[in-house]
Amino acid sequence: MQRKTLILFVLFFTAQFCAGAQKKRVAVMDFDYGTVQSSVAQIFGSDKDVGKGIADILVDRLVNDGTYSVVERKEIDKVVAEQNFSNSNRADSSSAAKIARILGVDGIIIGSITQFGNDNSTTNTGAGIMGSLTGRFGLGGVEKSKSTAVVQITVRVISTNTAEILASCQGKGEASRSGVGLLGGGGKVYGPAAGTDIDMKASGFRNTILGEATNKAVTQAAAELDARAASLPTAVPEVDGLVADASDLGAVIVNVGSSNGVKVGAVLNVKRTGRVVRDPDTDRVIRTIEDPVGTLTITEVEAGSAVGKFSGPGTPQVRDIVTSK
Repeated sequence: MQRKTLILFVLFFTAQFCAGAQKKRVAVMDFDYGTVQSSVAQIFGSDKDVGKGIADILVDRLVNDGTYSVVERKEIDKVVAEQNFSNSNRADSSSAAKIARILGVDGIIIGSITQFGNDNSTTNTGAGIMGSLTGRFGLGGVEKSKSTAVVQITVRVISTNTAEILASCQGKGEASRSGVGLLGGGGKVYGPAAGTDIDMKASGFRNTILGEATNKAVTQAAAELDARAASLPTAVPEVDGLVADASDLGAVIVNVGSSNGVKVGAVLNVKRTGRVVRDPDTDRVIRTIEDPVGTLTITEVEAGSAVGKFSGPGTPQVRDIVTSK
């Protein structure tokens, strides 16, 4: 009985480990909100970065759903700053793919906000034609005001290697309430985490009709992304570099890093050029024979370099070839 229990225990945790290993690793860029920027300014009294807020909500949804492994915002912000990307690059596939390669993710999620505002309607009941002539409260007429918030987003998953769109989906949310405006009844929409900006994850914003519509739109888009996760390819970048320092076999340094797709845990082959075969007529190099030296298991990664632990029959030297092939 104990042996059977032990086997089931091992099988369970093996299944959990395999499921975790299959998670696609993604990064979420701030959404572009240029199309609705004027509406945003009217709603909040000044321009607010709702694209960042919606991206933050989407990250929370994806993390809580457990289908994806999501890169932390600080890592994305660091790369964006280093590459000098501006807000205009938010929805650009080529820029996103470049960031994805540096981060070493399987895909990068970009998006745009196509609708962010209200659809207000006012009706006058109980007074008939006379009520409309005598004003808001004439002859028992009662004006009923209803606010409807509408938020719509488009989300795309971009290939790390080719910058092509791997998946595209939309999310749309609507919420209505009588007697309040878009931001009424929710509480504070400015939170400590946001400073003078809008804290779109706070309950104050979430409980407004605009917040309700926003969360519905993001939830719908996140569900579609979850459904398509299995069809997304796992990025396997080709790495070609050179050994830069081999004085310590436990910390061999190479001249390729995260910007070349190198990840911690990757095992790279170390080779050395043995002989060069030339064309007897043109003296052109037609083949290079490479001799295996060993392997390098990466333990540390920076943008332009990496450190690994060497293993193998040979001894690495500076300018030895490091490759994923």
